[in-house]
Order: sequence, then C-alpha cells, then structure tokens
Amino acid sequence: MIELSLAEIAEIVGGELADISAADAARVTVTGTVEFDSRAVQPGALFLALPGARSDGHDFAPAAVAAGAVGVLAARPVGVPAVVVTPVVAPTGAGDRGAGVLEHDRDGSGAAVLAALARLAAEVARRLTATGLTIVGVTGSSGKTSTKDLLAAVLTPLGEVVAPPGSFNNELGHPWTVLRATPTTDYLVLEMSARHPGNIAELAAIAPPRIAVVLNVGTAHLGEFGSRQAIADTKAELPQAIPETGVVVLNVDDAAVAAMAEVTAGRVVRVSRSSPAQVWAEDVTLDELARPRFTLRWGAPEDGHAVEVRLAVHGDHQVSNALCAAAVALECGADGAQIAAALAAAGPASPHRMAVADRADGVTVINDAYNANPDSMRAGLQALAWMARAGAGAQSGKRRSFAVLGEMAELGDDTISEHDRIGRLAVRLDVSRLVVVGTGRAMGAMHQGAVMEGSWGSEAVRVDDTDAALALLRAELAPGDVVLVKASNSAGLAKLAQDLLADAEGRA
Repeated sequence: MIELSLAEIAEIVGGELADISAADAARVTVTGTVEFDSRAVQPGALFLALPGARSDGHDFAPAAVAAGAVGVLAARPVGVPAVVVTPVVAPTGAGDRGAGVLEHDRDGSGAAVLAALARLAAEVARRLTATGLTIVGVTGSSGKTSTKDLLAAVLTPLGEVVAPPGSFNNELGHPWTVLRATPTTDYLVLEMSARHPGNIAELAAIAPPRIAVVLNVGTAHLGEFGSRQAIADTKAELPQAIPETGVVVLNVDDAAVAAMAEVTAGRVVRVSRSSPAQVWAEDVTLDELARPRFTLRWGAPEDGHAVEVRLAVHGDHQVSNALCAAAVALECGADGAQIAAALAAAGPASPHRMAVADRADGVTVINDAYNANPDSMRAGLQALAWMARAGAGAQSGKRRSFAVLGEMAELGDDTISEHDRIGRLAVRLDVSRLVVVGTGRAMGAMHQGAVMEGSWGSEAVRVDDTDAALALLRAELAPGDVVLVKASNSAGLAKLAQDLLADAEGRA
C-alpha cells in the first residue's frame, strides 16, 4: 500500500480515532500491507477487524498490534490504536452480496469495515492511476482465476505486477488486492466476481480498470441470478465501466460476450480461437497432458503477425484464456516473443485448478477441486478424456480414467438437470469410472444420469463422502490411471486430491 498515516486513513474512510491521540495518529504511518488475518500481520500493517464464523476479528486486534500492526480498522474501540467506523444499521444478510464474507455479521460491524476498506482502496487506486498505474479487470462465468494468472505472467516482463492470490474477487478480496499495489506497481490485475446484478459495477468503481477482459457467460451462480441473460447483463457491467480511452477485450466465440461491444465506450479488441479476429489462434493441438499448442496471430490478416505458443496449463479451454491474456499484453506493449515465452513458463499458479501431478507409481492426479460449474466441469472431463487417450503411449488402448466429482453449487432450479447432464457426459466421453461423492439430490441425479446413459451400469458408483471415495480409489487405482477430482469448493474434495498424491509420495 502507499504510505498513509492513521489520521489520513480516518479522514479517507470517515472514521474516528480511538486509543490514539490526533497528534500521534498524524505521525503513525501504515507502511506495510492490510490484513484481515492476524497471523499474516507484518510490521507496519493495518489490521481489519471482521466478524467470522467462530471468532470476531475485533478480539484479535491486540494480538495483531503486538505482531507489528500500527493500527486497526474496526467498528468499535479495541483497546489499541484504531480507526473506528460506525456499524451499518441493516447488516448485509446471507442472501446478499456479503454471503460468505458477511453471513456472520450480526450487528453490521463487518459491513461497516468493508465499506471503509472500499473507500480506502478507491483512494489508493485514484492516487496510483494518476501516476501511471494500469488496472486490468477480468470477469467471466468460468476461467477468471486461470486468466488472471496468465495475465500476471504475460505482464511481468513489462513491469511490476500485483495480482490476487487464488480467487480474491469479492468485496473483501478485491479491495484487499488493490491495497497490495505500491508506487512501484505498474500493473494491477483484478478478478471480478458477482452474485447479484450491480456487484461488478461496484467493484469497478473501487478501482476503475483501463483494460477489461470478458471471457464467457455461462451458468455459474444461475441460482442467484435466475437466468443466463441476467448473468450476461451483470458481466457487461465491466465493459460498461470502461471509458473512451480504455480497451475492452472480448472473447467473441461466446455470442453473449460478443454483444458487449455494443454497450462499451472503450475500444474493442476481439479474440477468437475459431475465426480470424484482432487476436486469434490457428492450428490448435493438445499434447498427451492436454497442454495446448497453437499459432497466435494478431492484427490484420495481411500483416502476418504470428508466434508459436505452447501453454504449460492443461485443457483445451485454456486457449481462449491465453488469447485474452495475450491481447492485453499486446495492448501494453509486449511483443510476440515475450508473450510466447511468458505463456510457456506459466503453469497453474492458483491452487486446486487443473493442477496435474504424477505419482511415483505412474498414477496422474488432476486436482481441479476449487470450484465447479457446468462449463468448467465439462472442460475438466474433456481434459481427462484426452489425457486417457493421448497419454496411452505404448500401452494398448488407453489409460483408465477416473472422474471423482462432487456437487456444483448455486445452480438454482437447474441443479438437478445440470448434474444429470454431467453424469451423462462422463459416459459419452468414455470415462472408465465415475465416482459421485455426496448424498444430496444433485449427486443422485448425476449418478442416475450416468446409469441411464446407455448401459453403463456398474462403471458409476456413488459414495457418501470423501473418506469413502478415498478408500475406493486406494482399492482400485493402478499404475497408469488418470484421476480427475472436481467439485465446488464447498464439497471439500481438494483434500481428497492431496491425499491421493500423498499416498504414493506424489511429485508435481
């Protein structure tokens, strides 16, 4: 973060000083990061006091200051130097934007601290963009985190980059990431998610991007939005936030994304993997681990700008993500060689997202258990099927493939039908063994869909929990098998993938 005194922070967020004099607050300066976990506090930090499921951050304020924080942003005095903001009278409920972040906000204290954090981040972003910071925002129903990581990789040769770890893309993670930027930061990459209309517009207002990327419009959070059109309208809030001087990168292979060219004032850069555009891919192939190779082309067809690209990430769907990242890098001044080299070196940077590892016994584990929606589930299964076929090598036929799948959350009225479709897809892709994990109706629909698709029968099995799934896999896996573990994060399958690797002293 840029250096600010506690007195300046109080003025920016509209808070009052507590347990520190005005004179001292003008001298005490935040020189480190802003943290909401007291265990992450380093000297010079500002600590955020937020309510949680089992504890309240206000109770950890003294420990945070003892660890080096110079002050606390809080909703009540905490006995150590603090900037105190007034609790919101009507706290955000579990069904609103704050679900997950503020569902334990009983008195409005968390909403107040988050609102103050947003104001602080907005002021820091305003000052840094005035001195040359370029902000890049990316959204889409799936692929945001992977693309964010690729963006960070292709921009790093051009300057200092700040990007969020994992999926820090909501009303806490977004401003927290903004406040990681410093006066030496050249590029700030921000991932933007939404649960309701207006969410992306709110995030874009905190740190207005100069470059926007829209990947796709799918069915993630369909239960929250009600329709795919409502999802498209919400994703369109990002290109709508871009000024005339800005750039909007659109994946025009998705018709809903292509239509967003009509709602932005910014200059539009179209990318495609299926037809010539301003940035496009030709001759896409996959290696035995489903890592794409293609010719990256840009500019007018007659210009002949092209470079060969080999991605280090897995899955055919990564081609569109890489094209969007390349388009941004070209806008920022990168050349083809820099982009190709950066993409070739950019493996999975965020945990539990198409992370492929080989065990010592020859079993390949694909850990994609951080999140799941119908689009990403299809992409994961297609990658699994490809690895089973292409990775057979000298073996006859193909490798055995295991799909260990958990629930896709937040699909609303489409929950049963979408899980049924995924079960049927596993059969059509000739997956050797489908392991459905969970006891709810959704997982019953996935299992039944697989059983009903032809005469698959015993190839599909349903187990109650991850312990049962792990026991089954330990009994059945053999050298050469390839296993996909995928579900929404709430299903808890990430540990299952880690346990599978630990079984045979796995190595990435």
